Amino acid sequence: MRNDNQVTVGAAITAFLEQCDVKAAFGVISIHNMPILDAIAVRGNIRFVMARGEAGATNMADAYARTSGRLGVCLTSTGTAAGNAAGAMVEALTAGTPLLHITGQIETLYLDQDVAYIHEARDQLAMLKAVSKAAFRVRSVETALSTIKLAVQTALTAPTGPVSVEIPIDIQSTFITLPADLAPLQVPVAIPSAEALDQLAERMLHAKRPLLWLGGGARHAGKAVKRLLEMGVGVVTSTQGRGVVNEDDERCLGAFSQSRLVETFMQSCDALLIAGSRLRSNETFKYTLKLPARTMRIDANPAIEGRSYSSDLFVCGDSALALDGLADRLAGRLQANRQFLAELKEVRAKARAALVADLGPYSVMVQQLQNLTGRNFSWVRDVTLSNSIWGNRLLNLYHPQAGVHALGGGIGQGLAMGIGAGIAAAEYDARRKVFVLAGDGGFILNLGELATLVQEKANVVIVLMNDQRYGVIRNIQDAIYGARHAYVELHTPDYTQLAESMGIRHGMVSDLKDFGRILENAFSQPGPFLLEVDMLTVGSFATHFAGPPNSETKAQKATA
Repeated sequence: MRNDNQVTVGAAITAFLEQCDVKAAFGVISIHNMPILDAIAVRGNIRFVMARGEAGATNMADAYARTSGRLGVCLTSTGTAAGNAAGAMVEALTAGTPLLHITGQIETLYLDQDVAYIHEARDQLAMLKAVSKAAFRVRSVETALSTIKLAVQTALTAPTGPVSVEIPIDIQSTFITLPADLAPLQVPVAIPSAEALDQLAERMLHAKRPLLWLGGGARHAGKAVKRLLEMGVGVVTSTQGRGVVNEDDERCLGAFSQSRLVETFMQSCDALLIAGSRLRSNETFKYTLKLPARTMRIDANPAIEGRSYSSDLFVCGDSALALDGLADRLAGRLQANRQFLAELKEVRAKARAALVADLGPYSVMVQQLQNLTGRNFSWVRDVTLSNSIWGNRLLNLYHPQAGVHALGGGIGQGLAMGIGAGIAAAEYDARRKVFVLAGDGGFILNLGELATLVQEKANVVIVLMNDQRYGVIRNIQDAIYGARHAYVELHTPDYTQLAESMGIRHGMVSDLKDFGRILENAFSQPGPFLLEVDMLTVGSFATHFAGPPNSETKAQKATA
């Protein structure tokens, strides 16, 4: 007879996740993860979100982590189900999301035997290693909890990322005495050396026009960044670094590195300090963006040094600690040019005005959206024409966890990410609004997750830009393939009828003067809302986006 301290390994893992302050997990139930999910249901301390597919579940956990600043958790079955999660794991890896992916595994007796056992996948661990920061297999009852503890620590250690753990079903269901120590392992922090910070400060002291480039690795460094702003340092950000500085702050250029005006301005800066950014290809004209002659870099990952761009000085360490230490050393000593920030403000205004002009008729819609979002919202974007043109730079963001975008470039992840962001808002900040910007081409890819959205009653407004085609691909065909439009025209559902059948409120915008009214209606009741914009009726953008710009396309434009 078992005593009260006898629990399954699955229940012990669940109790540990509670100690990690996990409030929600995402996944699909299966015979190969039922001991864990049964424990989640019985204990009742973790909200389990029933996704319709493993890819969507992983995207949800990813966005949950990004918008809450906490560990994301998703659970899948083994074999095909783990494979279904792989694309979303690639996205989480690209974004550096701290995510724990727990996948089942067949019984240990049959592991790696290639006997066609149900849900068996040959060399599944190798697949998981390819799409994760790290991947582990639980090989015994005795090592189950220690392996999960290591996985969580690894996911949360900078550079953060998704970690997979496969647990055979017989181990999950084995009864053990509940371990006394369920505390998570301490997460190590990369401490920059005092000598390196002294050298960095010495170089920055010579600057009269200092600029700070903030990436996703600096999202927790807002207080230190604010100190540097007060000293006269300007800021530009990557897409991941948006919101570290309030984007209505005129000392911040925002994520406008692809603007030629901003590139020219950066050439006038006598020092550029890059903190926590990988300088991604589509934000640097495929690594041809001209940076200032004096460039320095801070990153917790020592392997970043020398990648993409060389630097005059590399400081290995946590961005918040390094920038705070730098601010200590520069306080009262940095003599930035007074005209510098005035010029930055002017460039900022011109770059934004040029982007608004590119929107054509949609400039009115974007302004109405900005006016109605307020300051406390999450801005989730799928890979779509609208996001490529304006969503990655507008609207203004006001907190570092506000923005979520499919950085890996895969379409169709926005809906599921919006659900994850909505669940995070419900757990940590019920006043936060969640908006999803999606195109019809990507939206239909994971359309089944609409059912999850409705079932979870998530407060999410989806702005669906419907042009009944793959808009970006069509523009590339116009630019490169002689306007031969192959495989881009899409049969699109009647979303009014679809929304009604799903039980989700819906509004159609055929005239943008109605956009604000319909958006206000979306807020009139709790729960999800699908706001569809009929782009075929409204018309086209003033600019034709045909993929991320690079040096060649810039040169072509200059001579056109």
